[in-house]
Amino acid sequence: MTRNSGPAIEPQAPAPLDRSRFRPVPPPVLFDRLTELGYRGQVAARRAMCLLAYRHLRRAERLLFKEAKPGQLPPKTNALLMGPTGCGKTFLVELLFGRILPLPVVVIDITGFSETGYVGDSVKTILTRLLHASRHQPELAAHGVVCLDEFDKLAGSHSNIRFDGAGTTKDVTGYGVQKELLKMIEGCRLDVPLELAESIYTERAAIDTSEILFIGAGAFSGFKGTARFMTHPLTIGYLRDARPPDPIAYHLEEDEAENVAAFQRYGFLPEMIGRFGRIVALSALEKETLEQILMENLLPKYVEEFAAEGIRLQVLPEVTVRIVEDALRTQIGARGLGSRLNRILETAAFEGFGRRTGELVVRLERGEPTLAWSGNPV
Repeated sequence: MTRNSGPAIEPQAPAPLDRSRFRPVPPPVLFDRLTELGYRGQVAARRAMCLLAYRHLRRAERLLFKEAKPGQLPPKTNALLMGPTGCGKTFLVELLFGRILPLPVVVIDITGFSETGYVGDSVKTILTRLLHASRHQPELAAHGVVCLDEFDKLAGSHSNIRFDGAGTTKDVTGYGVQKELLKMIEGCRLDVPLELAESIYTERAAIDTSEILFIGAGAFSGFKGTARFMTHPLTIGYLRDARPPDPIAYHLEEDEAENVAAFQRYGFLPEMIGRFGRIVALSALEKETLEQILMENLLPKYVEEFAAEGIRLQVLPEVTVRIVEDALRTQIGARGLGSRLNRILETAAFEGFGRRTGELVVRLERGEPTLAWSGNPV
């Protein structure tokens, strides 16, 4: 025990690990399973993540049950998912690792963390959450998955100019949290508090992070402009070329996504980006994909909800076309579909649930969705 932390403890009788948890599933099978669970679009990103999941399982199986040594295997590969809001980054991780594969997984909103010594969660409590997800089995947690959502919000100042003494003082967010995450993501042995309310008296368990799969996910708004500036800097004066602002629903080219200098200018430590061996760029969802999501994923759930209230809901094709067009115009992807559909049906649900039965038809009149009831109040 030290003055700064509680005692690190090891389980007295750790339960044997279930080998079936680490049985690799072929990448094409994972890909098809994602489709069955409602994931649409992002074919290249899905292929990359399914292969990443397979390699993670195979590596864990060989290390735990086949007596392989880490030096005999290819290095562990962490992934960074980049793409506009509503394109399916977090949903992909939640389905692949949270629903399909039986591994402990936590999706962490990284914006709530701060450098040690400031108000905010300590980065070590990320592993506390993983330990809880593994039902307090440190060996299982050591092969789990951590998704750092909103990862782009860790970007520090957009200027890469550093003053004398930079790094010797604390930074509440941004660079300070990045520095604390470096060793954890690279791999080290940490004494992890067993409870989220950390104090000097909190009991701790030792976890080696070397085999934990870390996945960063973020929208990285404005990154495309930063990457473009690195390769095509603006001129000044009368010769300056006026460039429109980057759209919310952007598309990153492969060379833009792998430009470490652009990440540095954006506000990330180069060594942090170097911890992610695979950078996966997701594109804004296309019209056809949005139509699939609306018709196959979202709308059936509302139809079922209304049916449970004794109301037969029918949304005419002209309305679904307008919903998809609105989502494309607002540039917020699948989130735009759900919010627009919910707004259209909100009044009908308020007036009808528990009071009416019959049929509700949603159609366009004068360019706006309107509701037409048939049936009597309860």
